[in-house]
Amino acid sequence: MLTKDELPDCPVATCVRLIGNKWKLLVIRNLIYNGKQRFGDFLKTIPAISKKVLTDNLRALEKDGLIERKVFAEVPPRVEYSLSPLGGSLRPIIDAMADWGTEYKSNLE
Repeated sequence: MLTKDELPDCPVATCVRLIGNKWKLLVIRNLIYNGKQRFGDFLKTIPAISKKVLTDNLRALEKDGLIERKVFAEVPPRVEYSLSPLGGSLRPIIDAMADWGTEYKSNLE
């Protein structure tokens, strides 16, 4: 997890630093609206994301404390991702973005 000294002074810049790319937002969206996900679930529901990009973004979100990774001691190994309590606090932001996107699209028609 980052320290306060590693984050920008501006709170908006802090938010952008943590969730500011489209892949992270889509991973968080999946976890908010679909619950726990496995790696393959993300690949199926996030168009055009590569395995490497997905891996990098999952690691970053876990490092920043927004998601949790649970490894099951099975053969073959099974890994599930879920939102941490901190990550769950992003729900109003994602909901607002979804509402805004819906409104924007309806104004184009």
